[in-house]
Amino acid sequence: MRILCLDVGNKKIGVSMSDPTLSIAQALKVYRRGSLREDLKEFRALIAEYDIERIVVGLPKDLSGLVGKKAQEVLEFAEILEKHAGVPIVLWDERFTTNEAHRVFEMANVNHKKRKPYLDMMASQLILQGYLDANRPR
Repeated sequence: MRILCLDVGNKKIGVSMSDPTLSIAQALKVYRRGSLREDLKEFRALIAEYDIERIVVGLPKDLSGLVGKKAQEVLEFAEILEKHAGVPIVLWDERFTTNEAHRVFEMANVNHKKRKPYLDMMASQLILQGYLDANRPR
């Protein structure tokens, strides 16, 4: 069993998943969004292919912690996905993950142009790793 993680944007969705032990987040891909029907089909296929038991969706709250317009759009997508995917969805605060992804690339000396295609995927991986770390059995 694995956990899938989505960093949902308007045009792209960063996708990562856990290893089978639910300890390590692994970047998977950046999905370019199509219609809602195409999006749902893509994620149902990933659920089946990787034996996904749960999906973590990054919730882009405002700095104050409130749910703004973008977070509301993500909430609506997550609700539809949960109905069609057949697995539970967990919302996870994703504030600062894009900044953290930029820092990771800076430490690896990857310039802005080369990191751009991978930014959403890296943000998804960071969201999922935070979730896995917070939910690790003690």
